[in-house]
This record gives sequence, structure tokens and C-alpha cells, in this order.
Amino acid sequence: MSKLKYIDLFAGAGGLSEGFIREEFEPAAHVEMNAVAADTLKTRIAYHYLRHKKQLKPYYDYLKKDISRNELWDSIPQHLLESVINEEISDKTIENIFKKVDSQLDEKKVDVIIGGPPCQAYSLVGRSRDPNRMKGDKRNFLFRYYAKFLIRYKPKYFVFENVLGLLTAGNAKYMNEMLKLFGEIGYSADMKVLNAEEYGVLQKRRRVIIIGRKGKTKFHFPELQKMENNWQTKRDLFFDLPFLKPGQKLEIANYTKSINEYLKKAEIRNGNDYTIQHITRNHNERDLEIYSLAIEKWLNDRQRLKYNEIPKRLQTHNNTQAFLDRYKVIDPTGHSHTLVAHIAKDGHYYIYPDLNQVRSISVREAARIQSFPDDYFFEGGRTEAFKQIGNAVPPLMAEKIAASLKYHLLNG
Repeated sequence: MSKLKYIDLFAGAGGLSEGFIREEFEPAAHVEMNAVAADTLKTRIAYHYLRHKKQLKPYYDYLKKDISRNELWDSIPQHLLESVINEEISDKTIENIFKKVDSQLDEKKVDVIIGGPPCQAYSLVGRSRDPNRMKGDKRNFLFRYYAKFLIRYKPKYFVFENVLGLLTAGNAKYMNEMLKLFGEIGYSADMKVLNAEEYGVLQKRRRVIIIGRKGKTKFHFPELQKMENNWQTKRDLFFDLPFLKPGQKLEIANYTKSINEYLKKAEIRNGNDYTIQHITRNHNERDLEIYSLAIEKWLNDRQRLKYNEIPKRLQTHNNTQAFLDRYKVIDPTGHSHTLVAHIAKDGHYYIYPDLNQVRSISVREAARIQSFPDDYFFEGGRTEAFKQIGNAVPPLMAEKIAASLKYHLLNG
């Protein structure tokens, strides 16, 4: 039986896609405007192709820098690389993108379209930082292009993901217009706010998920299988990663302990004796002193360090009220707070919870918080990797969505 096919729009680094591939869906195309994220998608496609062929040596050689990226990509069919379409979706490009997707499909049908436009226009943080509160930002209306893909490829289902701010942006104007548009083009849709914690992710991450089904019959959001989640960030997620100093780079990092139940169940560790991109940013002495204070306060009192509690000699801003919530320590005995793309700019919101390792979290630790497997390679430097990870859908949550849709597609 042929695999169920999907198109991933605004694909980012492929977190949503990874969940669908785990449930044996086959990507027809990924569309992503960011060149570095598109390269990440190509590298992951190479991984899945070589894994299917049971010939993963070129992929692992690439991780160890024994071969170049081009040599890795040369080891897979060209049409798979071309299935990653590195273009911004716009009025000027959409017809050309359709042609490229059509050539990948070769007249096969699309079962699902997945994806979510860039969230900055809907996010509460994005609106608070913009003097016009993102009014007139063209990203507010990218869902209209999403709808054009639904019209052209007529999938049985679609999955639309975005931030909580979508519910209130423009006084819910965009959300209402979106649901109305989906109805007008022949889809009955339902929406839920999902918390990634409930699906095995060690992170408090709430996102709006809209699922639509073709047809006028009223559609109800499908049941998703939840996963008991009493795991702890430091004990169960970080415990086997080697010690890191600020600014240290372990491109290849050997595990220090054997696999545990969580890493096995979440498919984070998958047979290798090492992980990759265990890289952290450097910090100045001032930041390290503040981080130590923040860690101590959290570990002792489970309270965040407020900016106005920092000694005056360490403060760099006169407006102490505006920066109250500037430093956050990852909860070692619970789950992380929400990981966002801002982690690419500084590490103040994501401090490692250990006075013996005073630093912000590494690229690999961030990827694990998002439930990416340890052999998932993010192209670009450290900053680009953090950005891709912060913008992603956790693969573990995506897998539960994919499993539910797979059941409905195969069982009517």
C-alpha cells in the first residue's frame, strides 16, 4: 500500500514534518522561505532516505565532518532535494511553487496539508514590540495562501498550527476570517489549544491547532493519545549530556550515562553512543554572576530573580520595572517554560539549572526540550540553530496529531 502523502507549508526546520514521518506519512514537498531552515530540511530528508535504505553511514560521516554537506546530498536522489522548495509564498511566487509541487506529486493525490505561517504577527510579544501592534503586517494574512493550497490540492485533512496570540490578534479578526475562509472553500474545521506537556514533551508549550476535514459535515477535533508525563528536565532529559563551560562547543558529544526510559520512549536517543551540537554561548562575568543568583533563588525558593533584586553594580538599565522578568532558570524538577526563537538573541531566559554549570542551555538541550531526536542536525551556526528550534513544533506532539489523522484516513 502506498504511503499517505502530505505537503508542509511554512515548514521551518521540520518539527511538524518529523512527527508525520514517524507515523509513516511521506512528504510530497516542504515549502520554506528561510534558506538555512531549508538546508536543515534537506539534510533531514537525506537522513530518512538513508535510514530507509539501511545505509546511514554517509549521514553519520557528515555529522562527524568526514564528508561535506554536498557529498551527503549527492548520496540521495535529486528529486528528494528538490522537494524542499526554498521560496517565500507570495502572489509572485505561488504559481511557480505550484508547478514545483506538481512535479513532485506526479499526479498522486495529497492526503494532508500541514504547517503554520510565521507567528510573529500573531504573537503577544511581537505585537507588544511593534508600535503599530502588527497592524498591516502582511504576515497576518498568510493563511490566505494556505487556503490556495487547499483549493488546488484538495487534501482530505489539513493541520494549521500557530501561537496563542492568534486567538486575540486583531480582536480575533484573523481567527474568525480564517475559519470563515476554510468553510467557504469546503472544509469543516475545529480548533483546540494543545499543551505539548500532555503529549510527552518536557515543556509548557501551548499552541493553537486547527484541524479541518474536506466536506460540509460538521467536524470535531479528533482525540489525541496523551502520554503520562511525570518526567523531570534535569533528571530525565539532561542527565546524560557532558559537562559544558560557557562558550564550549562539542560538535560530537559522547553520552556520559546509559539511556533511560524517557529518552527511549520519546525516541530522543536512537542507538548511537553520541549526540551532536552540544554547543553553548559565551557569557561575560557580569551575566555569569547574575545567572548564579538566579539559579540559587530558583533552587532554594522556586522564585524568579527580579531585575530590581540584582545588585546595583550589575544593573545596566535604569528602568528596573521594564526588565523585571529578564532572567529565567529552566525548572530542573519539572518542565521547561516555553522555548521561543528569542533564545537565538541571548540566553537570559534559558539558564541551565545547576550552580556547577553556570551558563545558558546548549543547542542540544534546547532541541531536547522540543523533543527533537539527538541525531537531528540543524544547519547554520549556533544562532540559526536556536532560532529554528525555538520556532518549531515539537515532533512528539506532531506525532500524536499524525497518528490520529492516519487512523481517520485509513478507517474513513
